[in-house]
Amino acid sequence: MGKKFKMKTHKGTAKRFRQTGTGKIVRTRQGKTHFRRRRTTRVKQGLDKVLVVTHVGTRRRVARLAPYLGLYKQYPPA
Repeated sequence: MGKKFKMKTHKGTAKRFRQTGTGKIVRTRQGKTHFRRRRTTRVKQGLDKVLVVTHVGTRRRVARLAPYLGLYKQYPPA
């Protein structure tokens, strides 16, 4: 009997998305890295919230690119 095939995780996807305990895929908002001086405090606070991925095609793509996303609290596991 041969070895079992292991899926490779797309690391960019694993860093951008998380899976909650209930199985939802969440992501952070864009625009948090630089040019934040000109934004108001209220806008910057809004950037800290996570968004639930609702588009079915995107959820399917994330599940295919990062098959072990739900196994670990933090990814990649330390």
